[in-house]
Amino acid sequence: MEKHTAYISAGSNIGDKLLNCKNGISALAGSGTSVIKALSNFYKTSPVDFKAQDWFVNAVVKIETELGPSVLLNEMFSIQVRAGRTSDTVRFGPRVLDLDIILYDDVVLDSPGLTIPHPRMHKRRFVLKPLCDIDPTVIHPVLKRDLKYLLDNLDDDEQTIIQYS
Repeated sequence: MEKHTAYISAGSNIGDKLLNCKNGISALAGSGTSVIKALSNFYKTSPVDFKAQDWFVNAVVKIETELGPSVLLNEMFSIQVRAGRTSDTVRFGPRVLDLDIILYDDVVLDSPGLTIPHPRMHKRRFVLKPLCDIDPTVIHPVLKRDLKYLLDNLDDDEQTIIQYS
């Protein structure tokens, strides 16, 4: 079975946010189809886009998986539902658990329901900072820049991010 490398972001801003993220990451590994290779620090982050909500906890995990992108996405959706996530009533609004495929090998994919690399990753400090914790030299397959460059050149200073102690 072919192995793939994927970077998955985990976020939560409802309930025990840190535990929700940790449980979501553990569930990825518990599926038996993915192995955790690296985990970023956890961060408290200010909301982006929809600002009238509680702060988030965010992290990124690097996994090795035998699943294709669509099957991996379905697995992550199942994990979110089991964590208590219901359909989102507000775009970018509160959620008990949010898992997103940020990068998957060097794949560039734009299909209904799944875009890889994540279409807003290069604009999100709460994604770029944890990605850089794991490997700042990874190259964005569309922008052809490494993650450290993207983080260093992010122009939105309103995105506050504080490392969990």
